[in-house]
Amino acid sequence: MLHLTTVDLKRRKIKALFIPVCEDRRIHVDPGVAALVERALAIEEFKGKKDQEITLYQPPGCAAERVGFRGLGRAGSLDAEALRRAAGHSVKRCIKLGLPRMWLAAPDPAAAGIEETDMLRAMMEGAFLGNHVFDRYKQEKDFKPLARVDLVAPAASAARHRRLAAEVRTVCSGTLMAREWVSLPSNAKPPAELAALIAREAKTQGLAVEVLAEKELRRKNMGALLAVAAGSSNRPAMVILRHKGGDRRPPVVLVGKGVTFDSGGINIKTGDSLPDMKGDMAGGAAVAAALIVAARLKLKRHLVGVIPLVENMVSGTSTRPGDIVSTFTGKTVEIGNTDAEGRLILIDAMAYAAWRFKPEVMIDVATLTGACVVALGEKIAGVFSADEALQAALVAAGQRTHERCWPLPLPGDYKEFLKSSYADINNMPNTRYGGAISAALFLSEFVGDTRWAHIDIAGPGFHKKEDAYCGPGGTGFGVRLLMDWLTSRT
Repeated sequence: MLHLTTVDLKRRKIKALFIPVCEDRRIHVDPGVAALVERALAIEEFKGKKDQEITLYQPPGCAAERVGFRGLGRAGSLDAEALRRAAGHSVKRCIKLGLPRMWLAAPDPAAAGIEETDMLRAMMEGAFLGNHVFDRYKQEKDFKPLARVDLVAPAASAARHRRLAAEVRTVCSGTLMAREWVSLPSNAKPPAELAALIAREAKTQGLAVEVLAEKELRRKNMGALLAVAAGSSNRPAMVILRHKGGDRRPPVVLVGKGVTFDSGGINIKTGDSLPDMKGDMAGGAAVAAALIVAARLKLKRHLVGVIPLVENMVSGTSTRPGDIVSTFTGKTVEIGNTDAEGRLILIDAMAYAAWRFKPEVMIDVATLTGACVVALGEKIAGVFSADEALQAALVAAGQRTHERCWPLPLPGDYKEFLKSSYADINNMPNTRYGGAISAALFLSEFVGDTRWAHIDIAGPGFHKKEDAYCGPGGTGFGVRLLMDWLTSRT
């Protein structure tokens, strides 16, 4: 679908060509493209300001039927994300116009002030991620993804980056896979069915797959995980994916929260938030997709993915506030709030992974707390770790991919808020403040000496509204972040 190519705009008949434009700097040096830009800027209502758009039909000197221009604003604020967004917007526009194919003109990197690889990668990511429509439950398919998108660049540039398009397609296909899983309604993905879905896809890529059913989880004393699942007729499961990659070092373990629907349990959620709770397995989707992408890329790294899957429901068998459960480590937890369920399934999964795999490093990804959304908004994840280098590396990966993360602290004195009079620890702090921090501190009690980081994606894991290169629903946040971090590791 996505290609990096060179084309003669004077001769090649094209349905739609899109060109990003700055208002105060000419960022295209190709004579044909530059001439089209000057023609567009000569029109009074278009000056290249941010998000301005204009279309020319059958302009002289170009064989394209239509040429669309999207303003980027001032060149001083131009970065890879601006081009990523412009590419996504352009693709979405073509989808809504019912066009089957489009071409997208890449700026000159020197003129744009962006390193060439970063520029091309960003534009291809925006185009690929924007070319996605979740409509599997609609009889009438109003919009169809484009059959092909060509990013037009000079011949030398296209030759230098021939492999880049394939890499972007592979990584971004993982993001779209995670989006699809997250956007599925909960009745289509109870824990066992989602486990089977992940397992099938993983096996096609040669990953080793284990699925632990309830009987095995109970035998391993995963009482915290089972407590969350107690109220549902849909039984829990844990998926374990392994990619050895020819690497003999201890593995990197990724753990993803997989609550396929979260009612809140006895501490039931309010009605307006419930429809979005199908997305409470976004962390698990990101981890599973990242393992599958790693296998497709033949990443030379030993990786393990652990995805605990449960449904948190209300019934006569539901866990009650005040109940005490025993975990995989033997440590007991008082259930202060049944809606603090994600941390319960994660502690058993992480403790088991630390014991079994002895990882070099472990990262969990979870839609964990509304408090993190309050702190950072809906588009930025929180990163917690006692290892400052690990935390900084994840933040840097988020900067490169625009899956943004912000470092948050793990103050030891805040553990006082998690004390229980009856058990070793309470899953709910005795204060209403710093909820994202106390949740991360709770997790930290179950990782032992493992080098560990926690990424809270409660905000960016699910969006209600369409964005530049993402529709409403699952965002697939975390896949590109994890892959960037994994591939940048030495």
